[in-house]
Amino acid sequence: FVSLLSSAIIVYRLPWTWKCSKLLMKFIHAGLNTIAMILAIVSMVAVFEFHNAKNIPNMYSLHSWIGLTAVIFYSLQLLLGFAVFLLPFAPVHLRVVLMPIHVYSGLTIFATVIATALMGITEKLIFSLKNPAYSASPPEATLVNCLGLLLVIFGSLILWMASRPHWKRPPAENAKILRPIAATPEGTEEESTMTNSSNADKSDLRINTEAARKQNIKFDEAGQRSTM
Repeated sequence: FVSLLSSAIIVYRLPWTWKCSKLLMKFIHAGLNTIAMILAIVSMVAVFEFHNAKNIPNMYSLHSWIGLTAVIFYSLQLLLGFAVFLLPFAPVHLRVVLMPIHVYSGLTIFATVIATALMGITEKLIFSLKNPAYSASPPEATLVNCLGLLLVIFGSLILWMASRPHWKRPPAENAKILRPIAATPEGTEEESTMTNSSNADKSDLRINTEAARKQNIKFDEAGQRSTM
């Protein structure tokens, strides 16, 4: 869950993916999240079945409470991402409104998953280590504690990459993927036909073209850059 979710978060942030089609990256992003969701559900079913077979109470620890909450919100996040950002039916203004919520909730869910994993491995150590006990710091406890520290470092790096502006997909690449039909870049045939026009006409054409390109970049970023 941690590895697949983190990969889905930073898939747009990797420089070697900036030249790929934005639609392709959206499918990869959605695919990684879908696989993580399926594996999370399978894992939860396995845990409940194991508890029932061993007569262990279900949903009594903070680890289980937060873990179930993370899975529920993650499933809602996934459904919202599919409905609004992947399928072509949602209007652009709705994507603009929901994008900050989508990004924030995705990062919050990832941090919650890290916290759930840390509580889970600590709980397992307390229950499993009897002689010597966890408090005696046997090698198993040291190993798993180091694993917990690595999880914290790993999660911090992912959140840092997801929050840095210079790691974002360059707007120039977005402009190549989607461009308004009525607008053409400078130097194309449409603008070259205006060569004999007045300077004012040529300036108006450039201003309108640039405004349309900026608007397209804004819509593209709002509608397609997501971190589920």
